[in-house]
Amino acid sequence: MLAACLRWHRETLKLKCKDLDPGALARRSVPFANLSLLGLVRHLADVERRWFRRDMAGQPAGPYFQTEERPDAAFDDAVPDAEIVAEAWRLWHDEVDFADRFVAGAANLEITGTDPWRGTITLRWVLLHMIEEYGRHNGHADLLRQGIDGAVGL
Repeated sequence: MLAACLRWHRETLKLKCKDLDPGALARRSVPFANLSLLGLVRHLADVERRWFRRDMAGQPAGPYFQTEERPDAAFDDAVPDAEIVAEAWRLWHDEVDFADRFVAGAANLEITGTDPWRGTITLRWVLLHMIEEYGRHNGHADLLRQGIDGAVGL
């Protein structure tokens, strides 16, 4: 049930980005925010990578975009370039595929990983956190998409 809910949220993000060109994906349609749909895709690629690959699987996997010096690089560098858009989607899909394989291969939801801030975490906690993360950002995506072309309820 948790994996299915997370999958639904991931599909919602894709739906919010559907049929948009690089310029629209990179548009910051909420004037006071640095958010864009492309920035959300890039950010969520990093989030997927952190929780599943690094913290749960224990792989040495740093973020693709964010750095200590530039914590908002996923958003700051989300520019209207077809290659940047393609890279963002490729990385996001790679991390989602890894996460799906990891979850499918897990013995149960109580397997543990280690997060530098929280200490020991369970797969159940990570799935719940990811649902919350996507839920929050899909709300942002709703507003961003409406600001781009008026589309609502996609």
